[in-house]
Amino acid sequence: MSGANAKPTLTGEPRSGGRPGRPVRLVVNGRVHEVTLPAHRTLLEALRDLGYVDVKNGCEKGDCGACAVLLDGKVVNSCLVLAWQAEGKPITTNAGLGTVEHPHPIQEAFADAGAVQCGYCTPGMVLAAKALLDVNPNPSEAEIREAISGNLCRCTGYGQIIEAVQVAAGKLRELSGSGAKESRLLRGERAAESLRSPNGPGAVATPGASLTGERAAESLRSPDGSGAVATPRGALTQEGDVSCLPGSQEHLIRRGGEGR
Repeated sequence: MSGANAKPTLTGEPRSGGRPGRPVRLVVNGRVHEVTLPAHRTLLEALRDLGYVDVKNGCEKGDCGACAVLLDGKVVNSCLVLAWQAEGKPITTNAGLGTVEHPHPIQEAFADAGAVQCGYCTPGMVLAAKALLDVNPNPSEAEIREAISGNLCRCTGYGQIIEAVQVAAGKLRELSGSGAKESRLLRGERAAESLRSPNGPGAVATPGASLTGERAAESLRSPDGSGAVATPRGALTQEGDVSCLPGSQEHLIRRGGEGR
């Protein structure tokens, strides 16, 4: 989980020979690097020169996956990508997912499951798992094996790695479910607030009476379960749009148009 704490720069001089360089804009873990590179410089070389040593230099021919990064959300072997091909695209390394103090759930799962031994393959494995879980939050063991098939490990026998991905998938699903629940509750609160009655704190205006607190939001809940709130003219949108309510400017405009 190491990263680039300093602000290194590339000199723009090629490693060998006198080939001219070209300006390249690399966006790594949210940081922008304006560098000048020879056209043959790989993304792996450029990233390590910039200090992103969590991107490991293994085989340099696309076999081991130790140099894997996320390029525009897709996992790639950076030794097979020329730096200029990543121009302006978001690049994420293992260090960009989390820190020792605040690890990403996948990184945490790898540590808890004992999927990290020598650690050389770990950054690439973590990013391969991230790419998989971004599109498949509940993968089977076969799908996990396929996703990490481009990443070689000589220590763990892959058992702990597969277990780590399964644990991470469960954690991420749990976090996603909690976030969705909080979002639904927030939408309900906003809807209730937009219907607040002048009768007093906590009261909500309804066609025939005033209700208070959670009972108000629940009694107005739309039957479709979307978080919308039923009103005399339909449903109040999740963003709290009150344009459909009698007395609103939108409603008055509509009524004016209907009378013409």
